[in-house]
Formats: sequence, C-alpha cells, structure tokens
Amino acid sequence: MAYSNLRNFIETLEKHGELQRVSAEVDPALEIAELADRAVKSGGPALLFENPRGHTIPVLINAFASMRKMELALEVDDVQSLADRIAEYLEMKTPQGLVGKLKMLPKLAEIGNFFPREVRSGACQEVVKTENFSLYDYPVLTCWPQDAGPFITLPMVFSRNPISGKRNCGMYRLQVFDERTTGMHWQTHKQGAEHYRRLASEGRETRMDVAVAIGADPATVFSAILPLPPDLDEMLFAGFMRNKPVEMVKCKTVDLEVPANAEIVLEGRVTLGELRTEGPFGDHTGYYSLADEYPVFHVECITQRKNPIYATTIVGKPPMEDYYMGKTIERVFLPLLRLQLPEIVDMAMPPEGVFHNLMLVSIRKSYPGHARKVMSAIWGLGQAMFTKCIVVVDHDVDVQNYSETAFRALNNIDPERDLQFTLGPIDSLDHSSRLADYGSKVGIDATKKWPQEGFRRPWPDLIEMDEAVKARVDPIWEQLGIERAD
Repeated sequence: MAYSNLRNFIETLEKHGELQRVSAEVDPALEIAELADRAVKSGGPALLFENPRGHTIPVLINAFASMRKMELALEVDDVQSLADRIAEYLEMKTPQGLVGKLKMLPKLAEIGNFFPREVRSGACQEVVKTENFSLYDYPVLTCWPQDAGPFITLPMVFSRNPISGKRNCGMYRLQVFDERTTGMHWQTHKQGAEHYRRLASEGRETRMDVAVAIGADPATVFSAILPLPPDLDEMLFAGFMRNKPVEMVKCKTVDLEVPANAEIVLEGRVTLGELRTEGPFGDHTGYYSLADEYPVFHVECITQRKNPIYATTIVGKPPMEDYYMGKTIERVFLPLLRLQLPEIVDMAMPPEGVFHNLMLVSIRKSYPGHARKVMSAIWGLGQAMFTKCIVVVDHDVDVQNYSETAFRALNNIDPERDLQFTLGPIDSLDHSSRLADYGSKVGIDATKKWPQEGFRRPWPDLIEMDEAVKARVDPIWEQLGIERAD
C-alpha cells in the first residue's frame, strides 16, 4: 500500500531500524550536516532531529541514504523489480483477438491508477500564511563552511510550460536570501529554466508562478530528480511507482497544483529578468559550485501542516544520500536506455564519477565502430548529454565491478586509437570546463578490436584455469586450510 505521506515513511524506517531520533539540541548551521555526513558514510540510519536549535520544527535527513532505505521508500524488495515493471510496460503490444484484449484489461485498469488526481483540500494547507511569515521560521540548513548561506536542498519545484500548459516538477536548490526571497537555481538545461526562457521570450508577462513543496511521500519526492523526457509529468511517474495516484491540491495564490500530502509549500513568483548572485554551495561534485547569477524567487504565501516536518539533504564528497538516489535511477532507467539502445547489456555510474563524470557501459558488439555509435547515442539522450567520460566494454564485463572494468579497459585500449573526443553541453556544476555549460567529453572504446576496425594482430584470451583442474583442487584446498578466516 502506497505511503500516504512523509510520516508513514518515517514510521516504516523506524520499524525496520533505519531511523534514529535525535532529541539533543543540534544547530542547523553546520552541525546537523556534519552528523548526517558521518552517518551516511558509516552506513548509519536516517536521522530525525527533534530539537534543532532555535526551532520547534523537526528536521529529517538521510531518509534515502542507502539502497535498503531506497527499497523501503519505493516499497520494493529490490529496486530491480521496479525496473522490471518498467520493462514490462515498455514491451506491451497491441493485443490480438478477444482473448488477448481481455487479458490486457487488468493492465489497462492499473494504468488508470497512475494519473494524478486533483482534490479540493489537503493537509499541506492546514495553515495558510500570507502575512507575518518568514523563511527563517524553518530550520533550513547551512551545510558547509563556505556556503553563501542556508539552502533548501530537497524542494519539489513546480512550474508550468507556457506553451503546452503542462506541469513540471524539478529539484533545484534555493538559497535563502532573506525572510521572503530565495535564489532559484534552475540550471540552463533544466525544464524550469526552459519555462522561464519561453515566458520571457513572449514578452507578455513580467512574472512566472512557482510553487515549492517540501516533504511528501518518498516516491513523489524521488520523482522530482528523475531524468524524464520534457513534458512527461513527474507526478504521473510518481503514481506509477506508488501504484496509486498522487493527490494534488490547487495552490492558494498561484495557478499551480502541489502534492496534497506535502509538509510545507512556498507559493510565489519569479520576476522575469531579475537576477541575483547565488552561491557558492558545497555540491554533489565534492567541490563548491561557484557563485553565479540566477533568478530570484519571491515567496508570497506559505501553507503547511499544523506541525510540519522539514525534510532536507546534504551533498558533498561521495558517497552521500544523493549517491543512493542516483544508483536507483541508474537501475530503474536502464530499461528506458535499452529501448533506445538494445545492444546495451548494463551500465554503471560509480560514486567517484558523481553521476555526470563517468559512465561504464557494456554492449553486445555487432559491427565495426559499434562502441562509438553507443557513445554518440548516449550523448544525445537527455541529461546523459552531460556525461564527461563514457567507457564502453564488451558484454562479458561486469560493469558493476569497477575493479574488473578498469582491469579490462586499461588492458584493451590503445589510447591514440580508442579515445574519441567531442565538444558539447557540460553540466553547469562542472568547475573544470573551459566555459560555463560547454566543454569537452571523451569516449573510450575498450571493446575487443576486430580486423574490420584495422586490428590485424591476434587478440589473446583472458587467463582462466581449466574447470576440471578447479574441481580436482577444491577438496585439496579445503584440507590445507590455506584461506585466512579474515
């Protein structure tokens, strides 16, 4: 049964020993972040700070900070089962004959449960504040020493495409500037930024409505970071993951809807053309992202539950909470990648690559230059365009085993022959690119080379012991007791 709200998820985490309540007074400025960082790197539980210094609103952090927590969040025994569900729907074909159509009915009925449903009221509007409110009333974290201030780091930011009218939900950090304004860090390539540009180009409006929801059931929160195609409603995909529609409620002051079960909602506007320096911010790259000019979000109304919980996260040197969210995306979206590139066997994005810096891909090679075709295709797919380094190996390499992949790749490449450089869009957070949002990328063809690719020498086999010899030695090995207990 889908979680009704964030509180249900907290109860489940606690029931499974994956949450620790902290009753001691801890400062939202740096102290909570340091405790959360230590907890995730030691495999610790989610943390619910019940008495953040200077506030009465509890702080939840690290709720997604392990694969087990992600399984509890998505209510699955293994995230692979969610990937399998996606693959099942992608493989649906037009039924033939009456029997086939009858068999399809349950699946079609299930699809009807995915679409978001608008309701008249929601818990997120139990309290409505249009006057005498302040963002400083909430325990917004300052995460790292050089951060420009406190940042809202787990927001679901809702906007509307001015052309199609379709809703978008993204996760863009918000630096709190003062009691009623924040930065709006939607990077150049994000859909929120595209909505902003389109509205500005029309020249008819001076403001853009925005709503920010903080805290909700975990599948709905998770949907905000998914690399979905433009104009595919994240709330629809959240419904798919939950097997239950997301209930949406109309905002009080802007023409947008937000999850009715949210803890806190900020309603307001972005004034077109108004920019302000935002950052620096300790980012998921492990470095501080640099200060830059971004739109300003003016908060005109806050709605909330009577006793809200403030959900947040911190990012920094991996592995951190966002790594496990990213690893889940890797597994869940592999079927979608295979839909475009069926030759792909598996893919992996190691934590050291902080998502966009390294992708390992294994393929069933079928023709000369196949690895380079795969590289080019990946660079043409949505947010995969930011991938700075793609390593393509043969189908028999386990890319989830980073040591094996490095061993095979480094043995198989002739650098001058097998490295392919290209120029294109780069993640806005990449501090090393020659220009903001633009730079170089490299693809490495680490597959076995064929004569048709100009390789004329013999290609040796991997060293493996004969299976019959292994079987004869197994009992001898046990008798000798050579293997250390540790």
